[in-house]
Amino acid sequence: MFDPTPYRHDTPAAMAGRIHLNNAGAALMPMPVVHAIEAHLRRECELGGYEAADAANDAIEATYDAVARLIGAHRDNIALIESATQGMALTLDALDLKRDDVIVTTNDDYPSNQIMYASLAQRRGVRIVRAPDAPEGGTDVDALRELVARHRPALVSVTHVPTNSGLVQPVQAIGEVCAEAGVPYAIDACQSAGQIPLDVNALRCDFLFASARKFLRGPRGIGFLYVSDGALARGVTPMYPDLHAARWTGELAFEPVENARRFETWEFAFALVLGLGAAARYALDAGVAEAGAYAAALAQRIRDAFAERPGVRVLDRAPQLCAIVTLAFEHKPAEEIVRALREQAINTSSTTVDYPTLDAARRAAGVAVRVSPHYYNTTRDIDGAIFALEEFCEA
Repeated sequence: MFDPTPYRHDTPAAMAGRIHLNNAGAALMPMPVVHAIEAHLRRECELGGYEAADAANDAIEATYDAVARLIGAHRDNIALIESATQGMALTLDALDLKRDDVIVTTNDDYPSNQIMYASLAQRRGVRIVRAPDAPEGGTDVDALRELVARHRPALVSVTHVPTNSGLVQPVQAIGEVCAEAGVPYAIDACQSAGQIPLDVNALRCDFLFASARKFLRGPRGIGFLYVSDGALARGVTPMYPDLHAARWTGELAFEPVENARRFETWEFAFALVLGLGAAARYALDAGVAEAGAYAAALAQRIRDAFAERPGVRVLDRAPQLCAIVTLAFEHKPAEEIVRALREQAINTSSTTVDYPTLDAARRAAGVAVRVSPHYYNTTRDIDGAIFALEEFCEA
């Protein structure tokens, strides 16, 4: 059985009694991550910014190795970026989409990604096609296969775990469809990195990106992008590479660097880079599969507590669910509940579920309370949160 105790000892807020159930927003960083960040900031203070980066070069390079091991990749396929949203933007930019190109996506992609699709539709005439949901929840893979065959899309893009429910999309099955059809495939793994094992070879994706701050337990403002060998061989390159990403070879000529670092820019917050490396190693040591299964079981404990409770609806629906629970309360606004819980040292968040591509039942919920436990939480934490949430079921 998974034991959260050693990870709680590395998490001062948890030891001090705060019940942090907002890991889908930003998890609590373990102390090894904090120490890595603080140590580099001290180096910058004592040595200077350039000199500190040179002194930490081996540790910076080790971050690429740690991230690669986390997702079953090679270090040459890893770019360090600001966020998953930047990873999506870089992917779309590098594909150089034009009028009547098709993106096949889902009803549950992250809203920022949906906004980017809309911008491409408005500015470039790119067509956006959304695969329907299966009756049991999640994307209908057979229907998506038919759309891929019909449209020959320039990209299939899927959010592995949407921000506003516990749904886990069938990304491996979708990857098989894309590989068979020979179409590029991108996975937004922002909510899955750190709680669900990822293997880019099994997923058969061309791009995968995530932020560090969520279930990976890294700092805010840093993330990573995986770019496959096939995509690199096809020459995919962002529109605006800089002197770090490319070599200037003539007045109007340049050559992108050979590996995924063509997606990076020269300027880095190296303290955050080192924090990301420490977070990736920490997740590997904890064991993503075991820790994630434990967190998912804590989430299910919450769903079970409210499944038949009047005054609240559990909105999560899919064959596979993870450590994100979404609750719609009938008598209290979600934002008010989140504020009241925070006063009790229980951290949750509110999430909007009314954007237009969601099904009617979830759209009607408007704003819901999102509860997202992690492996440093205990059943006592969960039972305390359930007790506090029960108050808001009453009229």
